[in-house]
Amino acid sequence: MAKKVMIMDTILRDAHQSHAATRMRTEQMIPVLSQLDEIGYYSLEGWGGATFDSCMRYLNEDPWERLRTLRKYLKKTPIQMLLRGQNLLGYRNYADDLVEKVVEKSFENGVRVIRVFDALNDPRNIEASMKAMKKYGESCGGIAEAAISYTSGPVYNLEYFVNLAKTYENMGADNICIKDMANLLLPFDAYELVTALKKALRPETKIHLHTHNTTGTGDMVNLMAIKAGVDIVDTALSPLGNGTSQPATEPLVATLKGTEYDTGIDLEKLIPIADHFKKVAQELEKEGSLNPKVRQVDVNTLIYQVPGGMLSNLMNQLKKAGKEDKLQEVLAEVPNVRRDCGYPPLVTPSSQIVGTQAVMNVVMGERYKMVTKETRDLFAGKYGQLPMPVNEEVAEKVLKGEKRISYRPADDLEPEYEKLKAEVVSKGYYTQEEDVLSYASFPEVAENFFKWRKAAREGVDADMAKTGVYPV
Repeated sequence: MAKKVMIMDTILRDAHQSHAATRMRTEQMIPVLSQLDEIGYYSLEGWGGATFDSCMRYLNEDPWERLRTLRKYLKKTPIQMLLRGQNLLGYRNYADDLVEKVVEKSFENGVRVIRVFDALNDPRNIEASMKAMKKYGESCGGIAEAAISYTSGPVYNLEYFVNLAKTYENMGADNICIKDMANLLLPFDAYELVTALKKALRPETKIHLHTHNTTGTGDMVNLMAIKAGVDIVDTALSPLGNGTSQPATEPLVATLKGTEYDTGIDLEKLIPIADHFKKVAQELEKEGSLNPKVRQVDVNTLIYQVPGGMLSNLMNQLKKAGKEDKLQEVLAEVPNVRRDCGYPPLVTPSSQIVGTQAVMNVVMGERYKMVTKETRDLFAGKYGQLPMPVNEEVAEKVLKGEKRISYRPADDLEPEYEKLKAEVVSKGYYTQEEDVLSYASFPEVAENFFKWRKAAREGVDADMAKTGVYPV
């Protein structure tokens, strides 16, 4: 049944993560936050993903303070965040007590919608997150959105995606997100998938589509999903939309205006906000954070199934090895490694694991002559249940007798929060509970940020903090 389409705008998070390595500063957001709040979006994505790392590592910002600032200005519009399941805001599995604490503090500091995903689509890896979201979201109207990492391969068919969505719904998901991180979902497939999900899920469960425009199909994917009855789509205001980012907001609003799918958003109200972000984009480009090439269509994604960010990582690795001429060989090796590993979706961190191993296989001149710890852990089940059986011949070479696990990887982890809190306190960095979570995510990065913060608060030259020379 046709109905008003809701929009989540990613301008405050994924848009600049996709275009400018998450380098937008909070001060560049503040001037238009009140205007964004009046637009009528379903939500604004402003936190999670790479925000944590980037804020502390490059911007000397406390990510929790950014969240509180957003909440100060966004009084009507829910703030949405991206959580990597048991990987939280980092790249390893964390103990359940940390998962619970991150979810609790996220809601407490202003988040209202949490989108959680697992790189392998292993429901066990979002179990702790979902329980915490239902526990701490109840009092503040928090919404639990479970995401399916969309990809292609022998096992990935309508039945697979529908069954996964039903599993997430039974775990308590209010929304089901189709997370098309590499823009591999094609328009007619989107129509078919949304139709199937609408038929299989409860009427009150919202379906939320997240795609990119890397291959140039994003607008058509959104439109076909809308025709099939999708409830929410992700877009990004045009200065940081399209290319490796989400399809632009303004064209979709204009396209749907006056139709049965009308978003209810006033296009004229978006124009001054877009004008502001044009200036921000120019600043980011001038700083070297934004490369204009990310705005171009790249069909290699459809051919090699390699997301835009993964492609740039492969190129950087080959450049460092002095083997830039081997790119085509590496791109051809990626699907081979992925098949050997049991066809994981290519999203953080599995994309980095598969890509790095493909580079090593080509550069070394022999497949799996050298193996990363992450590749070994993937084969051993330490990231979770792989979608398909691995290549046993390769597994024997990679694991070298190491034991595999079939249970939830986090079951091996002892509680971490109190131990990490003691470390932060003993080093003199503790100012709030959230500091422990920052430290847990990126210990070295957080420690350097804490040094900078201490120096800045005590009126010491901030440059001294970077060298660790500051008053104790």
